[in-house]
Amino acid sequence: MAKIVVKQVRSVIGRPAAQRKVVAALGLGRIGKMHEVEDTPAVRGMVAKVSHLVEIVEK
Repeated sequence: MAKIVVKQVRSVIGRPAAQRKVVAALGLGRIGKMHEVEDTPAVRGMVAKVSHLVEIVEK
C-alpha cells in the first residue's frame, strides 16, 4: 500500500484534547517531526481534522 509522510508544523498547545489525540495517533508530538504512515481513507481523514497543524511532505 502507498505511504505518505506527515510533518507537524504547528504546536498542539492550547488545542482541544481531540486534536492532540489525533496528532499523537499520527505518530507526531513536536514541531518538525515527520512520520511515514499508510495512505488510507482513515489516515487522510485524520490529516484533514488537523490540517492546520500538519502537512503532507513530498517524498
